[in-house]
Amino acid sequence: MPRLARSDWYDLARDMNWTLSYVEEAEAFPDTMCAKFGIPAESWWSWDEPYKISYREYVHNQTAKEASVYAVNSVISRTTTYEQLDPGWKSAALIHFSAAPFTEYMAGFGELRMARFGRAAAWRNQAVYGFLDEIRHAQIHLYFSYQLLAKEPRIDWANREQHTNNWGAIANRSEIEDLAVAADAVSIGVQLPFSLETGFTNLHFMSLAADALSVGDIDFASLVASVQTDEARHAQQGGATIAVLMANGRKDVAQRLVDISFWRGWRLFSLLTGVSTDYYSPLEHRARSFKEFMNEWIVKQFLDQIREVGLEKPWYWDDHFLPELEWIHHAYHLGLWYLRPTLWWDPDAGMSAAERDWLEQKYPGWNESFGKPWDVITQNVREGAAERTVSETLPVMCNLCDLAVLTPIGHLAGHLESPAPLTVEHNGRKYSFCSAPCKWIFEQDPERYAGHLSLSDRFAAGQIQPATLEGVLAYMGISPAESGKDATGYAWAEPDPATAPAALPLRV
Repeated sequence: MPRLARSDWYDLARDMNWTLSYVEEAEAFPDTMCAKFGIPAESWWSWDEPYKISYREYVHNQTAKEASVYAVNSVISRTTTYEQLDPGWKSAALIHFSAAPFTEYMAGFGELRMARFGRAAAWRNQAVYGFLDEIRHAQIHLYFSYQLLAKEPRIDWANREQHTNNWGAIANRSEIEDLAVAADAVSIGVQLPFSLETGFTNLHFMSLAADALSVGDIDFASLVASVQTDEARHAQQGGATIAVLMANGRKDVAQRLVDISFWRGWRLFSLLTGVSTDYYSPLEHRARSFKEFMNEWIVKQFLDQIREVGLEKPWYWDDHFLPELEWIHHAYHLGLWYLRPTLWWDPDAGMSAAERDWLEQKYPGWNESFGKPWDVITQNVREGAAERTVSETLPVMCNLCDLAVLTPIGHLAGHLESPAPLTVEHNGRKYSFCSAPCKWIFEQDPERYAGHLSLSDRFAAGQIQPATLEGVLAYMGISPAESGKDATGYAWAEPDPATAPAALPLRV
């Protein structure tokens, strides 16, 4: 019997919805797992994803992708390509490999939530593929990192990071668990596929893949490109979920979910992607600046997608998000380098004269703002006083995103009116926030976030002992051997004979 064309059977196979009779709707789809938002069950049956695929096609496509990416890895792993990579780029790879496996694995939990509690059979079917994707992404990152273990022992943080109390692990868990695990299926359907995957993971993978190819890290470029093709497909669940909310008069729900999840994604990816793109990528191989990537992938393309589904740009877009494109990742970079002992990678200062010229070109005014603290740091290093450039305590951490409150740096650089963090009193406790959107998200559901202690809260409460940098590192699980140091051994601070012949010699 000839095989039927997919169009002859696909809609019937993927869309088998029915009215429940053997159990109450509230039992099969409890509100804690799938918030109703006042939308009747039958209304969800119009859910329609634009990317159609059968299981047979899925397996065929994934097999081809697996064969391709593992073939590249098999060849590259037998060469000395990794050893020849720029030290800063190695740090960028370490950050990515450490953050990706757990994040992808937890995203799989979000897909499983939708695969069971999605309100339409077509949605549940698509989420199954999404779960398989996310498990693949976690496994392939762990495999690739294991292949590099003999060359870079610290890459075992790909498996260790999320089992530690490192500040980066806390921030990563905070975001992905909030958006993809501790939420109902409808909220996950907007927050994970639309805001994170259509927006920020797309930006992250595409920008790093471009830089990786330029640097010559073909193995890494092959990996992230393979992952991104999966993300682009199952991310289509987001628009389909928003379409049902909009058709049933719940634009307010969709808008609030996008506003929350977009900001949470921006906070984390401005650090992950921004620092790697503008500082850790070798100057001669930087495809574009982080701001240029953001303007193309987020400010233009993702904003167009927000408007296409009928939503408005987030309320903080013009007054908070766009201004931060000019400074927030520069502040994160300065903080990372200053707190380098708390890292498991070696941050690249990226402060050579040529690199500073590039930063000034891409971010006019950079030398007048962030250049000044780096002038002081450079002088300290040249005077043989590198110990002055290491923080001996922790910064205040935001009680929403768990990243450092950078308002003092933003104020010093001339981007913020006040250096003070924003605060909220709730049940007799004061909470501190790095930004108005983080404060606003907390205020949307205080009980959801109020019980959590940031790393600086734990330090102040005496949970970290001894209350010293050594105690902090032990609490974070970082040994002295793997604690971060300057990636190039302060080579960037060497005076340029052409411009500073009388400068003090470098002594470190």
